[in-house]
Parts: sequence; structure tokens; C-alpha cells
Amino acid sequence: MSHHDKPLTLLGDLTPADFLANYWQQKPLLIRGAIPDFVSPIDPDELAGLACEPGVEARLAEENGPDGPWQVSHGPFDNATFERLQEGHWSLLVQAVDHYVPSIAALMEEFDFLPSWRLDDIMVSYAPPGGSVGPHIDQYDVFLLQASGHRRWQLGGKQPDNAAIIQGIDLRILESFEIEADSDWTLAPATCSTSPPAGHITVLAKPTTA
Repeated sequence: MSHHDKPLTLLGDLTPADFLANYWQQKPLLIRGAIPDFVSPIDPDELAGLACEPGVEARLAEENGPDGPWQVSHGPFDNATFERLQEGHWSLLVQAVDHYVPSIAALMEEFDFLPSWRLDDIMVSYAPPGGSVGPHIDQYDVFLLQASGHRRWQLGGKQPDNAAIIQGIDLRILESFEIEADSDWTLAPATCSTSPPAGHITVLAKPTTA
């Protein structure tokens, strides 16, 4: 049996060949319990600390920033930045965390059914309740791993290249966003009737779309 013909837990027991033929770059796929016994390699405080380091690409998106709605600030940050934040409605995004945290880099091995030139880096985000970057179009195909906590994910259908966006803000948020049927989930690694067992991770393979 070739590597592409072996069913993978990561892909919901699909083979890589099936996944690449029927889902990748075509339609989203939600996989619960994708990495058994997974423990997040980084916690929010460690991520915030990394975002304060020079040379690390980090962004802070605030729905109600001090200078206006949907404000984006770029790191490196300092303690004062995080101390002034509201209790919710903001998101911290740190790019290329796999370059700095070996246990994050090891996650790349889970996706070795894709050629290395197709893989970019691992971005890690953290958001308190209400944190979001708004409905948007990704510029490339992504795997989204829910490593801890609860977060609501909503997917829309295919959008045209010239889809209207809200003007005058830092983020490219769509003016119009319609949730696709059966594409509205609150995901979490914790145990409940519709979630994977505790310590498991949910993977959402998402094609380029809102």
C-alpha cells in the first residue's frame, strides 16, 4: 500500500488520494478527533510573549480599536499593549510559529502527504470571547486546527475576485456574507455530545473561499 492509499485519522479515515481528489481546493471538510491525545504546544501567554519578540510577524486585530473599528496593529508588541485590551473582541495572530517552537514545527509532519513546496508555515491565533477577523477570503488553501478553547467557524460559498469589501478599515472584510448550509460550527477539543473526546483536535480543511 502506497503512502497515498493509507487511511489517515487526520483526514477522517480518508486516504490522502481520496482527500486530494475530492476535497482539497474544492470544498471544505470538517474532521473531528483528527489528532488523538493532542495537547496544544503553546498557551496564550507564550504566544503573546512571542509576539513581543523583534523579527516575529504578529498582528493584533481589534473590532473596536482606539483609532477606529477593525483596527490592525503590527508587532513587536509590549506588555502595555496587552494590558490595555478589552476583555473580548480582539484576535492575536502570529505568523511562522513553527520557525520558533519545535513542537509546533513537528505538526508539519502530519501533512507530509502534500509536497513540501505546497506548505507555507503555521500561523497561531488566539482570541478571547467575541474575537474575530470578520468574514473574508483566504488567499490560499488552509488547514485550521482547533487546539484549545471554543471558537465558532462559519463558511460562505465561493466569492468572485471582485467581491465588495468594507472600505476605510484595516481588514478586507466582505460587505456581504451568507453562511452555507451546515457550515456553522462551534468547535472545541473538549468532550461533549457532538465534539471529539478530550485531548483531541478538530481539523477543518478549508479551500480558498470566505
